[in-house]
Amino acid sequence: MAHYVINGGKRLEGVVTISGAKNAALAIIPATILAGESCLLENLPSIDDVRTLECILTRMGATVAFTPDGSMRVDPRGIRDYNVTFDMVRSLRASYYLLGALLGRYGYAKIALPGGCMIGQRPIDQHIKGMRALGATVTVENGMVTARADKLVGAEIYLDVVTVGATINIMLAAVGATGQTIINNAAKEPHVVDVANFLNMMGASVKGAGTDVIRVMGGRTLHGCSYAIIPDQIEAGTYMVLAAATGGDVVINNVIPTHLEAISAKLMEAGVKVIEGDDGREFFMRVTAEQIRPRPVNIKTLPYPGFPTDLQQPMMALLSVADGNSYIVENIFEERYNHVPELRRMGANIEINGRMATIDGVPKLSAAPLYASDLRAGAALIVAALMAEGESQVHNIGFIDRGYEYLEQKLRAIGADIRRVE
Repeated sequence: MAHYVINGGKRLEGVVTISGAKNAALAIIPATILAGESCLLENLPSIDDVRTLECILTRMGATVAFTPDGSMRVDPRGIRDYNVTFDMVRSLRASYYLLGALLGRYGYAKIALPGGCMIGQRPIDQHIKGMRALGATVTVENGMVTARADKLVGAEIYLDVVTVGATINIMLAAVGATGQTIINNAAKEPHVVDVANFLNMMGASVKGAGTDVIRVMGGRTLHGCSYAIIPDQIEAGTYMVLAAATGGDVVINNVIPTHLEAISAKLMEAGVKVIEGDDGREFFMRVTAEQIRPRPVNIKTLPYPGFPTDLQQPMMALLSVADGNSYIVENIFEERYNHVPELRRMGANIEINGRMATIDGVPKLSAAPLYASDLRAGAALIVAALMAEGESQVHNIGFIDRGYEYLEQKLRAIGADIRRVE
């Protein structure tokens, strides 16, 4: 297995460009099934999860090809197999979007229960509730979800909890339903809006994305299109934390500043300088750390526009050296503290009590061998290793490859001493 070797204690300086949003791409790629024609997806991140979806669509019969600039062209017209088995999805949480897309297009889907990072309970009961409300018969047997409907009919659906996955999945199926579907208590995340924009570009009618009520007028004939995916807010936030953690001065290009307001506010509260700018072509953020140790801050993870759970772990690594006590309450996933034992091995003083973490900042972290347990835990360990003096090894980086494009190359370009050992 590959691992990273990192010599920490070096200040990051320079410019880094953010890639396309992972969470948007993993929903938009399955959504191409609804078009019935070829679609071109631009600004895709070059990550393992995208390649996994490429393989799944190809095995189903779609034609998938990459252009020299990394864009993906998907032609779904050859799809004849509506079954997605466990061996195809075992590493991919977002495979459940194939359920809504196949049901909306063909009226049938059989999908293995999804895999992905083990960060707590991630039930799909709200997905199933939505499909049934649209008129589908849904069964779960032997780890497979089967949905079928002779005809989908629009309905008013109230989500019991705010869930990005179910919001998007119901949108995908509702596009193929007759009449209007109303999704109440919908998620507002940027990638929900991006999926809605993509569906509208194909000829759908989706209104209200970004609010808690989304209206889908189904039954329209969709067509192919070209679409550029939004920048990745979590990758951008991770580099903002990395700049702060290393006492750096980093310009982060290709961002949407409004998507980063929660992380920007907490970094500024910690004493980090964050400046938003526009060079006439794109927005950027400049992050400069002007003090040796950050000030302590308290964080509660919440659905967007609150502080994102995906940045909780990298932020904890930064706060482990804060000058005082910080508190984090993880409200989204109950098992998102799997990185804490690794930070403790480096000298961090962190106590966990249920969903609350108490971080008593220490002057510095020490290098150590580290093992990632999930994607964002891996990002936290990268932050910690770049802060610590000495050589750290970060293992299980297959998790990191799922969500960060060209990580070591981007980090080396801004001064990090990191190399990948295969």
